[in-house]
Amino acid sequence: MRLEGLNLAYGRTLAVSGLTGAFGPGVHAIVGPNGSGKSTLLKAIAGLIAPCAGRVVLEGAGRADIAYLPQDGGVQRDFPIEVADFVALGFEPRLGLFKGVGAADRAALGEALARVGLEGLARRPISALSGGQFQRAMFARVMVQQAKVVLLDEPFTALDTATAEDLTAIVRAWAQEDGCVIMVQHDLAVVRELCASALVLAGRPVAWGSIESVLTDDVLTQARRMARDATLSEAAP
Repeated sequence: MRLEGLNLAYGRTLAVSGLTGAFGPGVHAIVGPNGSGKSTLLKAIAGLIAPCAGRVVLEGAGRADIAYLPQDGGVQRDFPIEVADFVALGFEPRLGLFKGVGAADRAALGEALARVGLEGLARRPISALSGGQFQRAMFARVMVQQAKVVLLDEPFTALDTATAEDLTAIVRAWAQEDGCVIMVQHDLAVVRELCASALVLAGRPVAWGSIESVLTDDVLTQARRMARDATLSEAAP
């Protein structure tokens, strides 16, 4: 996947500008200060936001090959749906709205529930899940989609240690299967442990490359300074 001269905006506010680079197989992080355009970039890659300049080049993949897990899960927790049916929503990009789920898909759904540790909870309403269990269900929904590109927005926030470790292992497995995982992540210890590369973003790209070359004190200080200067500029009359 390539980003070519990508500019993204909300209304008249430019959120991301001048972004050119590529993501290959493996786990990649997008890091930066609050308000630096990280989540906006994920939404653009997912096709939820149209660029105001430049483009996202998927290189042999279609929109159905991209799975996106937003911070809020993209669903109200009190929505009346059972865990199995919620996870089965992951089949929709591949099967469409009205095609039935076959035996192979049902087996894949059961395998996904087992892999995330939700065996026996298929018929439980999602409103009855704990926060960690709901995130496990979200990961299962991504798994059944069988996407080539997985986009994760702060996937381990506020999780207990056991859940975070289990879901981290799933992310590693996706990368080992030649998948491309791009995640927004504020915890730099997790980034250093899990990711092959990182994009440091502060409205504009600050640095993009290997973890060793990018997550340095100088780069992170520059990102904070750029974000602060941008905030002051927006606040000026």
